[in-house]
Amino acid sequence: MARRRVLLLLFVTCTLCFTTALKESKSFTYEKGAVANLSHCPGRYCGRTKLENGSWSPCGACERGLRSNGKSACQECDDEPKLYDWLYLGFMGLLPLTFHLGCIDAAAKRRTFTKEVMALYASAVVEVAVAAVATLLITDPVGSFNIRSCKERGLADWYPLLHNPNPNYEGILHCTQEAVYPLYSMVFVFYTLCLMVMLLVRPLLSSKLLPGRGKSAIYSALYFLPALIFTHAVGAGLIYYSFPYLVIILSVVSNAAHFAFQLDQSMSGLLLGCIRDIRNLVILIGHWGLHAYGIIAIMVLNEKDLYGSLCALVPLPAVFYILTSRFTDPSNMS
Repeated sequence: MARRRVLLLLFVTCTLCFTTALKESKSFTYEKGAVANLSHCPGRYCGRTKLENGSWSPCGACERGLRSNGKSACQECDDEPKLYDWLYLGFMGLLPLTFHLGCIDAAAKRRTFTKEVMALYASAVVEVAVAAVATLLITDPVGSFNIRSCKERGLADWYPLLHNPNPNYEGILHCTQEAVYPLYSMVFVFYTLCLMVMLLVRPLLSSKLLPGRGKSAIYSALYFLPALIFTHAVGAGLIYYSFPYLVIILSVVSNAAHFAFQLDQSMSGLLLGCIRDIRNLVILIGHWGLHAYGIIAIMVLNEKDLYGSLCALVPLPAVFYILTSRFTDPSNMS
């Protein structure tokens, strides 16, 4: 009886394997070269482009702004970015701005706001804003703030290079394309414009407002902007799905680090420092804004409508640090 069960199990397993192999072999059967009538292509992103004579091109990568549909025809992308896409683009815009402000603050080496430092802050904001507006205007449709995009369908859409098929092991079909057009390419354009605008504006402004020390902020940007470009090139898809959580975690850690550098670690000292010192108040509000941004992005990603109740928790990390500061204050430890 046990032997029969084993034989039956082997028979079912072999049948399933044969069926799967048969389906896969059929999926790799396709017409090579140009075809008169549209026929399917192997792979997730390979498609055919309709030619002027009415026939269809060989299977390959679709042109920029086109994407293969369910019938392997390269179809023009006419979707509009969803709210989460705009939040992602906003995050990519906040990254260089945050680095710019941090580098300027570190270069100034001043614990208070001055006219010179405020002018450099304003310059960084204007530089990033100009680059963002220019990127939107030159993205299709040109001259409009609207974007024509391909709808993102999964993590694989960010890495089509890893999904080039090799039908019947006869050769790889190179079908790499921007499946998430233009969310991937426009970030490169934005970072490049940020670098160009900064080099046009900041050197002259820094030499007049903050001679000597202002150069270090420019040199820092020449390092972190290429680093951001490389990070986006490699990890764009991972960043797309994880940026809300990264924003929350980094904002909490940065908020705690900011409080930790305060000389007076008493509860009253930290609280009064946030009220009396404008610089500390601005930094605190900035952290709260980033924290709220991450919460809203998470709610949009998970299609939840709990913005108001969760955003009410934004001040919680700062309040928690102030209330528990007396337990970690070195002066209170014996």
